[in-house]
Amino acid sequence: MPIITSPQDFNVDDLYVDLRRVIDRPLFLKCEGFNFAGSVKLKAAAAMVEAAQREGLLAPGSTIVESSSGNLGIALSLIAADRGLRFVCVTDPRCNPASVRLMRALGAEVRVIADKDANGGYLGGRIKYVRELCASGGGYVWLNQYANRNNWLAHYRGTAPAIDKQFPDLEVLFVGAGTTGTLMGCARYFREHRRPVTIVAVDAVGSVTFGGIPERRMVPGLGTSARPALVDESLIDDVVHVAEPDTIRTVHALAARGFLFGGSTGTVVSGASRWLDAKYPGEQPVAVAIAPDLGERYLDSLYDEGWLGEHFGDVLAGLDLPAAGIVGV
Repeated sequence: MPIITSPQDFNVDDLYVDLRRVIDRPLFLKCEGFNFAGSVKLKAAAAMVEAAQREGLLAPGSTIVESSSGNLGIALSLIAADRGLRFVCVTDPRCNPASVRLMRALGAEVRVIADKDANGGYLGGRIKYVRELCASGGGYVWLNQYANRNNWLAHYRGTAPAIDKQFPDLEVLFVGAGTTGTLMGCARYFREHRRPVTIVAVDAVGSVTFGGIPERRMVPGLGTSARPALVDESLIDDVVHVAEPDTIRTVHALAARGFLFGGSTGTVVSGASRWLDAKYPGEQPVAVAIAPDLGERYLDSLYDEGWLGEHFGDVLAGLDLPAAGIVGV
């Protein structure tokens, strides 16, 4: 029976879903959403805060500030609350209302930046605001998840070895690309340990992480409007780009079988399915994909008919959704 004193001390690291019955492809899904932050970002958040405190960057009275579309902000809110630190999350209008409420419930201050950058996204504006805040002299400390080596080190030391232990014959690993911390940590681990694993990055159409053409993106999670400093394409074997309508269809297909996941997972599973069809038709390779979080905090977006109708009307028409409303008995 685990007994903990800090919320970041608990994390389920060995739960996998065999998706063959759901998507009819050989794919094991590593579920990273079973901790008090609800996502894989808890690992990176803990590693970055611990390093900042160890190196003396976070002194008494300091305030952590970070740009986040949701999950890292929630993880940092949790850790800041546990350690008695102040935290300001700089986000944008695409951040789920549930994520904003959760961060505020944990004591964080949330500031929403609505100015778009040159690529039509919000990341440039968020980072500009963070830099200005740090330059104001108010004791703000930016962890910078986009360039902080402790981001990928958390997965090099934790996520990748856990997968390696469970799947010693692993052939293919699919990892979604956001800040690319999870991707780079896992890729480095398997490369440096000389494991013959094909590393496939999964990104959203409209993201510029791997040189794509910037386009409108509505699903929070994967993809960026500015290339992360952590990216090292020499460690990656292939990249799959997934259109957001395919993400929507995939999360609803998973939900129809009782597995409620977020948009990042829908993107990764969709990309992995397409890649496996092309590279291993009719075969059964040992393949794992990483699911960064669960789906509850996306009930106001990915699983809401009004939101889907506004942003993905064509997709909504093809989904087999139950009738809306509550039936009294």
